[in-house]
Amino acid sequence: MGLAKGSPRTGFYICHCGTNIADTVDVDAVRRHAEELPGVVVSCDYKYMCSDPGQELIIQDIKEHRLERVVVAACSPLLHEATFRGAVERGGLNPFLFHMVNIREQDAWVHEDRAQATRKARDLIRAAIRRVAYHRPLERMRVGVNPNTLIIGGGIAGINAALNLSMAGKRVYLVEREPTIGGHMAKYDKTFPTLDCAACILTPKMSAVRDSRNIVLWTYSEVEKIDGYIGNFRVQVRRKPRYVDEETCVGCMQCVDACIYKDARFPSEFELGLKKRKPVYMPFPQAVPPVVAIDPKTCLHFKTGKCKEPCKEACARDSIRFDQREVVEEIEVGQIIVATGFQTFDPARLPQYGYGEFPNVYTSLEIERLVNASGPTGGQVLLRNGQVPQSVGILHCVGSRDENTNRWCSTVCCMTALKLAHLVKEHTGATVYSFYIDMRCTGKGYEEFYDRMMREGVQFVRGRVGEVRDWEMAPEEEGKLVLRVEDTLAGFVRRIPVDLVILAVGMEPRADAEAVQRMLHISRSNDGFFLERHPKLAPVETTTDGVYLAGCCQGPKDIPSAVAQGSAAAAHVLAMISKGHIELEPNTVAVLDDCSGCKTCIPLCPYHALTLNEESKKAQVNLALCKGCGTCAAACPSGSITQNLFEDEQIDAEIEETLAHV
Repeated sequence: MGLAKGSPRTGFYICHCGTNIADTVDVDAVRRHAEELPGVVVSCDYKYMCSDPGQELIIQDIKEHRLERVVVAACSPLLHEATFRGAVERGGLNPFLFHMVNIREQDAWVHEDRAQATRKARDLIRAAIRRVAYHRPLERMRVGVNPNTLIIGGGIAGINAALNLSMAGKRVYLVEREPTIGGHMAKYDKTFPTLDCAACILTPKMSAVRDSRNIVLWTYSEVEKIDGYIGNFRVQVRRKPRYVDEETCVGCMQCVDACIYKDARFPSEFELGLKKRKPVYMPFPQAVPPVVAIDPKTCLHFKTGKCKEPCKEACARDSIRFDQREVVEEIEVGQIIVATGFQTFDPARLPQYGYGEFPNVYTSLEIERLVNASGPTGGQVLLRNGQVPQSVGILHCVGSRDENTNRWCSTVCCMTALKLAHLVKEHTGATVYSFYIDMRCTGKGYEEFYDRMMREGVQFVRGRVGEVRDWEMAPEEEGKLVLRVEDTLAGFVRRIPVDLVILAVGMEPRADAEAVQRMLHISRSNDGFFLERHPKLAPVETTTDGVYLAGCCQGPKDIPSAVAQGSAAAAHVLAMISKGHIELEPNTVAVLDDCSGCKTCIPLCPYHALTLNEESKKAQVNLALCKGCGTCAAACPSGSITQNLFEDEQIDAEIEETLAHV
């Protein structure tokens, strides 16, 4: 067919997508319709256009027919626009002289009438061929990448990410809000299903962080402000005073021994209040950094100013620094890994379980400390009266899979409950009852561990415990806690008296998750955990370029998954550092021309990409931050802001052609 005057030579390609499109849309009829349109010199259909043969077809036609534009009608551009742009570029044509039409999600998958679906497909491709004639060749832009990385959170995920990056020779700033790194894993006794000593596998990694020349470790510190964009973030970190010089302190503990408080009086945060500490303390013996801290809320020097400061006199290295003040450090990094972890569910929100009312009701994390040889009881599991329990009940899913608290499964609770069942039996010889909804043992070796617990004699009762009550009926219940539960396998309600109750509490987002979200401009899912870019294809990336997720801040997971995600986040960072720059798609940025300086657009930009140039008094766009949402272009009263590939003549042409046959 002849070309209409001024129409560029256009190639049109329509995909069957197997039967996803072809079952609903008459692909051959659409192809024949495209042949008759002005400017179309090639019109083809193929079963899978995104396949290598399909792409090769486009490449050969560009060369053979000297194509100036390409239109592909297939699935969502989100999936394959980059694929076809790459093919167009390999054919020797500017990739932005290509346009993609979605006739799968927007046509075939939403219609049942084949004739109507085919008519809609013809309208869509006609509009696309008309609009692509107005496309202009565009060039990608590059922005350099700072090779330094910030990791927020020093749990196992953050530690692993930091070590991966440091081993590649990259500089890492690891910021942890607590006085030591290690996170929740540092509080565990054993890890399932192998029952490895948690400290034995964690502390070597903690020591490796301390010893690495490439890792700047800032504990007792918090990220306060983040500005900038991928490759060029500016970060402010507030470092709280320990009142101890980290450079000279060697953790000899002589200051702790010399403290005016001869006995420990204040609840230890690390021991969850099960043990006391002094105002000058080290969280646990293997803490990293191995430096003591002074709590100004309990230290007499700060409370009354009348302390004789024996701790200072006892320190041979003169490390006590009561004059320390908060310091704000400013650093520049290229990318950020968020590994802020989780918090455990507070079972006091479920009064029927008696936590806080009955002294022998514990959380699973508290039992982790009790069974630990370095814990508050030296590994002894005892009742509050000092006796060894003879019967123990473990309640699964406390704060998980519950419409009244959290609907999600916390992933690790079943295996944590099984592990504690083994450890409690090992330490006490007690009869252990495990009350579950259903067992979720999905990891490597997990089902085998469940089988092992059944062989060890753990009594499994399928049913959610309705309440925990003090004894009130039968004499044999005297002094015990009575669990009332419907045994759904046996088919009746049971009353089971036990000495000790363990609540397997679930995981929740940290209380400060919203503040972190706002600071980093990332998203959270309905459950409050940070939201990944794509649950399957981009599980560690976020919607903010250059910000990655690792560990339980993204959702509940076990230690192997947290470690793997830390490594995955580090791999993304390393890929960008190795590349040395980021490429910006020109179709996703706003273009300013002859700005009047009215400043209407600046407060409207959701990505903070627009600022006012103080010299010219005109708006300017940060191309690395701009996502091409079009808000500024729509709001500009003078029409000075446009967006590549969304220019008026392109959109007008598309609309006119779509409505021409209505």
